[in-house]
Amino acid sequence: MILVLRALGVGDLATAVPALRALRAGHPGEELVLAAPAWLGPLVELVGGVDRLLPTDDLGPPPWPVPPSAGVPRRADRSLSGVPPWSGPPPEVAVNLHGRGPGSHRMLAGAGRLMAFRCPPAGHRDGPDWDDDEHEVDRWCRLLDWYGIPADRTDLGLRRPPPGRLPAGVTVVHPGSKVEAKRWPADRFAALARRLADRGHRVVVTGSAGERDLADRVAAEAGLPRSAVLAGRTDLGELAALVAAARLVVSGDTGVGHLATAYRVPSVLLFGPVPPARWGPPADRPWHRVLWAAGEDCAAGPGVGTAAGWAALPVDRVLAAVDEAEETVRV
Repeated sequence: MILVLRALGVGDLATAVPALRALRAGHPGEELVLAAPAWLGPLVELVGGVDRLLPTDDLGPPPWPVPPSAGVPRRADRSLSGVPPWSGPPPEVAVNLHGRGPGSHRMLAGAGRLMAFRCPPAGHRDGPDWDDDEHEVDRWCRLLDWYGIPADRTDLGLRRPPPGRLPAGVTVVHPGSKVEAKRWPADRFAALARRLADRGHRVVVTGSAGERDLADRVAAEAGLPRSAVLAGRTDLGELAALVAAARLVVSGDTGVGHLATAYRVPSVLLFGPVPPARWGPPADRPWHRVLWAAGEDCAAGPGVGTAAGWAALPVDRVLAAVDEAEETVRV
């Protein structure tokens, strides 16, 4: 068994797709198990090649015997809390696609072999060194390449879900993010949605159940009907199907943007504090447009890179990026 740890979110899973595919190709006869939150299950199915999902919603120390030198703490990492422990012997190979360690490395202690970034505090002196400025896709491809498993960074596509109950050809506006600093102001999203609707776009507003109030506010201020609010009304598989069949996606630096990248749907992605060079779509895909509040492309005026600069990103600049993204599809 090959156990892969990636206990994070939608964008994190999407950026690990080339690495997961490389592991599948490099070990075709082995069971490939992904340790990730259970709610990501529909998206894991769209990745393909993963034999089993091991839920990590309450993950703790490994259930197999661990050498005392591994120093496994009772609670290994703040992002990995508690556990339904998996049963059986330790895996032959464990792959840490979760982080640099030491917590995530120690979670995998006891496996026959650990593929991970070098982390002496966790007792792991094998593997390449971590690079903070590396793109998230390249990071995990480089890790596997170091262990002799070639990975194709362009292999980002997901399987297309079957058509469902949601409409096709819509423009998806996604104003939320679990990180508050990554949110463009709601009133600007509303102004954008109104302008897009005036241009003939069928706009829907997406988000999690916890973002329903935000989505309602954006839709109301944009003059959209309540039926346009899909926040909290879709599971992850349905959201993927919606994006896969969409005309356009406009979102912040969050998972929906990665779905647009995976399905090659024209998108405009609004980046705030985190540079797109680390999490943005590939530069060779012209149908994705990125506006970075801390970069020259934003042209937001004084205060760019601050909260004021992020809020000052003009709606007209986003609309211009929409035109650019859609024009690349028509050419």
